[in-house]
Amino acid sequence: MNLKRMNLKYLAILLALVSVACSSDDDEVEYGNWVESSSFDGVARGNSVSFVIGDKGYLVAGYDGDDYLSDLWEYNKDGDYWVKKADFPGVARSGAVGFELNGKGYFGTGYDGSNKLNDFWMYDPTTDTWTQKSDFMGSARYGAVGFSVSNKGYIGTGYDGSELKDFYQYDDATDTWMQAVGFGGNKRKDALVFVLDNKAYLGTGLRNGAYENDFYVFDGDSEVWTRLTDLDDDDSDYSVLLSGGVAFTLNGLGYVTTGESSGVSSNLWVYDPITDTWDEDPNFEGTSRQDAVSFSFSDKAFVLMGRSGSYYFDDNWEYRPLEENDEDD
Repeated sequence: MNLKRMNLKYLAILLALVSVACSSDDDEVEYGNWVESSSFDGVARGNSVSFVIGDKGYLVAGYDGDDYLSDLWEYNKDGDYWVKKADFPGVARSGAVGFELNGKGYFGTGYDGSNKLNDFWMYDPTTDTWTQKSDFMGSARYGAVGFSVSNKGYIGTGYDGSELKDFYQYDDATDTWMQAVGFGGNKRKDALVFVLDNKAYLGTGLRNGAYENDFYVFDGDSEVWTRLTDLDDDDSDYSVLLSGGVAFTLNGLGYVTTGESSGVSSNLWVYDPITDTWDEDPNFEGTSRQDAVSFSFSDKAFVLMGRSGSYYFDDNWEYRPLEENDEDD
């Protein structure tokens, strides 16, 4: 009888430990929260262009399913509201590129429904005015990428009738272009790029209908491209293969979300440049989409706009990586 009681006692203790372990697993906190912010005041659209100047975000152009657009809007991240600014005076378009350089916004290339474009423009937020600059040096194209590092602007890749891999450097002091050599990656369109610590990270996109898996970093100081770990590394549990996705940066990390990958996606991948590794964060909580844009501020990041098939979005979502995940907020 005593032995039986001892066995029952040990069994009770074992069940209690199992219960605590299961409870601990159930209560494990997942970090990374999406919070819906003020929706865009203009027309819902995809394939627009965004850039950040100081503490303001700017969104220009795009396509709404019927018309190519040329309006410009400013987003105030602290007040969470939108202000209409001076319309872009060039040809309305989608699939263009843009970047911030020395306090100004730069915008060019794209497609107007009939023609591929190579014009290039500067936006001055202090005067709310646009100025046409020297045309982009490369072939007219859309679906390219644009970024700035080391006080120079860059545009490359895209589609001019076939996929491209060329890059060109822009000097705002002289309003001149020169070809930038050294990119050893594949041709592609609809790729994405993000900038961390004066380095531009480039990946994804399509070539001949296939997703590109090579991933590169460009050092703005040395002007050297270096290949990093592929986006579907066989030794790791991830596959960041897509086109028409969007990237943003926050707290020294790069993020990639949405896009088209055998259907529109809501996956969120986070990249650590120190370890050259990817990990999965909580999915984007808006509707799955492609052709969205983003704002990367020093303390906040947003994903907005885009399309799913013929449906176009005007919502705006902030990602808070250090906040507990809550799908109901």
